[in-house]
Amino acid sequence: MAHGDTSGDFEKTPGWLDWYEAPSVPTFTLPEGAVDAHCHVFGPGAQFPYAPERKYTPCDASAAQLFALRDRLGFDCNVVVQATCHGSDNSALVDALRRGAGRARGVATVRRDITEEELAELHEAGVRGVRFNFVTRLVDRVPTDSLEEIVSKIAPLGWHVVIYFEAEDLPELYDFFSAIPVTVVVDHMGRPDVTKDPDGEDFGLFLRFLRENDNVWTKVSCPERLSVTGPTALDGEQHAYADVVPFARRVIEEFPDRVLWGTDWPHPNLKDHMPDDGLLVDYIPQIATTVELQRKLLVDNPRRLYWKEEGD
Repeated sequence: MAHGDTSGDFEKTPGWLDWYEAPSVPTFTLPEGAVDAHCHVFGPGAQFPYAPERKYTPCDASAAQLFALRDRLGFDCNVVVQATCHGSDNSALVDALRRGAGRARGVATVRRDITEEELAELHEAGVRGVRFNFVTRLVDRVPTDSLEEIVSKIAPLGWHVVIYFEAEDLPELYDFFSAIPVTVVVDHMGRPDVTKDPDGEDFGLFLRFLRENDNVWTKVSCPERLSVTGPTALDGEQHAYADVVPFARRVIEEFPDRVLWGTDWPHPNLKDHMPDDGLLVDYIPQIATTVELQRKLLVDNPRRLYWKEEGD
């Protein structure tokens, strides 16, 4: 069952796929303390208007609905990432973090003119990183010129940088990304083309990027964005999003202390299907195949990055 209309004076992007209100309960039991390390809130638009410069208008997806999903799936905490539809107005994000009461951390989008006082307010609310979007179909301008200035402001707070790009752009941006002097988290393995060989040249460049830069982490999330085979298990030997599994396994096994996972709820800008979040959780043991790897991916790594002041 899909969620309904956008509230406020906003009309959803035509063809927008809404999130499911009743995902399946996973058969995979998450380890105690598990963190959904990549999710979003949208609005509600009547309370937190969408940015005038946005590239899409979503359905509403509130903090209360996100936390209900957290509890249904069995997560303990969330890392809420600022959605591009809200631009650099982090009000909806901060509201979600405050409602999370210590069980939520955030990744914000900020402008280069942000002040120390504004950063301190975000930090107090639970923000621990800033996101830069290099996907040109989602932003007007690649933010290379502002990244260095913003990094100089966030470094004293111990924050990290999240970068979102597509595989075809990595060769051009490789040196620039490698020079970022704080922890860097790559969204969704840099969006590899999963029709290609995971041992091939293209994904090999991404693996090299991780090997050569020990400050770089990656999220092994969003198989629904990368898969060609899709969510249907083809036979007893294959599982949902089977074509993404070799890529994610490769990363987790080589870099077990620098990987994160998240649902990406409420799954913005999907075109062909809306994933069942319970099925996404059941995908995890396909890519993190041991209890130790699962604990690193879901508990130890996100808590070290986002709750480090608590000693987790």
